[in-house]
Amino acid sequence: QVQLVESGGGLVQAGDSLRLSCAASGLTFSGYHMGWFRQAPGKERELVASITNNGGNTYYADSVKGRFTISRDNGKNTVYLQMNSLKPEDTAVYFCVAYVRDPRDGYWGQGSQVTVSS
Repeated sequence: QVQLVESGGGLVQAGDSLRLSCAASGLTFSGYHMGWFRQAPGKERELVASITNNGGNTYYADSVKGRFTISRDNGKNTVYLQMNSLKPEDTAVYFCVAYVRDPRDGYWGQGSQVTVSS
């Protein structure tokens, strides 16, 4: 069965950095695009970043552009989200997703809490 296991979240102060990891199993990793979504309390889930199956193209939401970097290591079946200069408004549960065409029809991880104080 397909599993996406996230790690790396936690509590940090504004200006700090975190790196989220999502390790996938049960699928041909290189055949899937990967994305990171987040959902804050009282807000809808939003796409933060995505990367194509072989890393050729990336997308970032305007709110994180220049601060976050998505990358993948197909040899490790893992996608990463490097988050720098974190702000309180980045506080959310972050989800990774593996998909072929539309993330809404893909496989989702369990979510990882990121909390940014001050």
